Amino acid sequence: MTKSILLADDDNSLRFVLSQALTKEGYSVRATGNVSTLAKWVRDGEGDLVVSDVYMGDECVFDTLPALRTTRPQLPVIVMSAQSTVTTALNASGAGAYDYLPKPFDLDDLLGAVRRALSGGPDAKSRAQSSKAEREERLPLIGRSQAMQEVYRVMARVTGSDLTVLIEGESGSGKERVGRAIHDYSRRAQGPFIAVSVAGADRRVVDEDLFGEGGKFRAAEGGTLFLEDVDDMPMEAQTRFVGYLHGDGDARPAVRLIAAAQKPLGPMARTGAFRHDLYYRLNVVSIRLPPLRDRLEDIGDLARAFVVRAKREGLPDKTLDASAIDLLKTHDWPGNVRELENFLKRVIALSAVNVITAREIEQELSQSRAALTTPEEGEETFDDLVTRRLAGVFAAHAPDLPPEGLYDRVLADVERPLIQLALQATKGNQIRAASVLGINRNTLRKKIQVLGVRTGRAD
Repeated sequence: MTKSILLADDDNSLRFVLSQALTKEGYSVRATGNVSTLAKWVRDGEGDLVVSDVYMGDECVFDTLPALRTTRPQLPVIVMSAQSTVTTALNASGAGAYDYLPKPFDLDDLLGAVRRALSGGPDAKSRAQSSKAEREERLPLIGRSQAMQEVYRVMARVTGSDLTVLIEGESGSGKERVGRAIHDYSRRAQGPFIAVSVAGADRRVVDEDLFGEGGKFRAAEGGTLFLEDVDDMPMEAQTRFVGYLHGDGDARPAVRLIAAAQKPLGPMARTGAFRHDLYYRLNVVSIRLPPLRDRLEDIGDLARAFVVRAKREGLPDKTLDASAIDLLKTHDWPGNVRELENFLKRVIALSAVNVITAREIEQELSQSRAALTTPEEGEETFDDLVTRRLAGVFAAHAPDLPPEGLYDRVLADVERPLIQLALQATKGNQIRAASVLGINRNTLRKKIQVLGVRTGRAD
């Protein structure tokens, strides 16, 4: 069936050109030069799409558009304007316009916007998946992969106890969500859940913010204290922390400890970068969260749930089609689940289409890659970053020196992400990764084992 377009512009020449171009594309076009006539046609139920200028004479389509959207909420409206200011663009979005084109525009851009607007809503399968996502979005964790099933299995075993839990996983993998879920399903669920980062914690943080009279331990009494970034806790803070844990148990608040680390603590304890006694205190039960690249089969469920969450947070109501999901699965997502969610929020906010396809995903991925590879003026170099980080290590132990073995600990901290990225880039192929790194395969295998590197796919 031929789609009908209502075209409104008081520029006779432009109205003629656009009418001819749209008719040539196979659309039925009805054109006018004023807002009043356009509004009447819409109220009468005419048209499958509106293409309108913003200002026509003394009339502004923004004054009428909200009422028209109320009458026919499914009718897409594309607005054009020669007054291409930020105010016009924001007004178009606020009035519910499907898309906004500043004049002058390329005719192909308009025709592309028209095709997208008339492409229709999600198919039956997509609607069913969206309904499922509505139910799953509020779950504490999302995913049915084998890797996540193992996480759920361990979680189920510890919710009925007060055992200390150590959650290890890369940045953005959902460690706090796991910790909160363990708390919410435990017998301490009615107590507080207090999360605090101990990265770079100094003496004052430990003595006052954690264990002081008004500190986090006292605030978490009867509930759970979630310690983030324990792998970045300076040695002095670790020592004082152990001292408090070894102290008078009767004087301490009744608090369950759940700790989280980005780097595996076992190898750090072996190299002296983390105290053995604190490691054993925290590692009563261990949960290793897999990175998103190791559970690609979960991306569809995660992505659809994030679309639902974005709508609940006030972003436009959008749907992902199968091609978008397939393309999302080809990305490595170094920022894991958090990166995926933020990426989709950008796509939803910036895309004019209701059904997001691989086209919109690829456009945003390309821009993200460009942003990562284009250095900003004055951007911190790798040498600056390392120097600043090591200066912090020496400062944390002042006036004393860091424990012996600092050289090996620093090398281990650099080697692990380097090897992990090489394996990620070669999709787990250890022969290729060894070649990229310039070491032999036996050396690579030994480092993988000693450093606790996850290898991903096998050769």
